[in-house]
Amino acid sequence: MLKLSSTTGVYPANSNGMPFDATAIAVTGDPIADLTEDLAAEQKARATYDNILRLADDPDVIDPIRFLRQREVVHYQRFGEALRLLEDKLKNPPKKGCGMKGMM
Repeated sequence: MLKLSSTTGVYPANSNGMPFDATAIAVTGDPIADLTEDLAAEQKARATYDNILRLADDPDVIDPIRFLRQREVVHYQRFGEALRLLEDKLKNPPKKGCGMKGMM
């Protein structure tokens, strides 16, 4: 087990101070379900940033929130591309006898 120092090193913890562990990672084993969940999480984060921007009037708050919002938009686009690529691969599986060459 890796012990992290809270004085000089990184100490990953949640907002309640509880140390991070792998229970925060949710994976179903179904890549379509996982990518769809990722898409939803990005949209929820974007909506949160939109709400903050509606309420904020301080440029020192607005500028980083705009950056974070845009980052969520880009993540959503990339997850969407990954989902489309996966669905295309599933619709058109490689022909038998192609080996790994057909998977790349």
